[in-house]
Amino acid sequence: MKEILKALVDVIWKMPQGLLVTFKHMFKKPITLDYPKKKEPMAPRFKGLHYLERYEDGSERCVCCGLCAAACPADAVYMEPDENENGERLAKVYEINMLRCIFCGFCEEACPEEAIFLGREYEFATDSREGFIYSKDQLLVPHPRKESAFKRTIRRIRKIYGVEESR
Repeated sequence: MKEILKALVDVIWKMPQGLLVTFKHMFKKPITLDYPKKKEPMAPRFKGLHYLERYEDGSERCVCCGLCAAACPADAVYMEPDENENGERLAKVYEINMLRCIFCGFCEEACPEEAIFLGREYEFATDSREGFIYSKDQLLVPHPRKESAFKRTIRRIRKIYGVEESR
């Protein structure tokens, strides 16, 4: 009998306390976002999905020097060189395995041609492991494209420190 009375007192005392917490938060502004429609801005230093940049004329910037693959600590970059009809080097195969990538940005820093950048895209989920291996066709940006302030800043800094642009 004592336990039943204790349980009733607990219900009578604890239930209003729980409802008070509920009512206190019911009239506050929600802190969640309507995700697919509204996206929270990422931090300025966020590094997302990679992309391969092009020159102003639409040709690829990547000359398949292999420095990005050598700088990658996770060994996520694979490339095979080729030459076009003018004798210029380019990448025949350029793949990034996003399952291995740790988004450190070393590939971006190592590239002398400023061909690879880590973008702001963070939605690249897929249902198969093969979908996380991005090929050159998927990574190349469409042409023509506006140049971002970030890339202009990197090119200006390289010019100040004596690293010439190749084209």
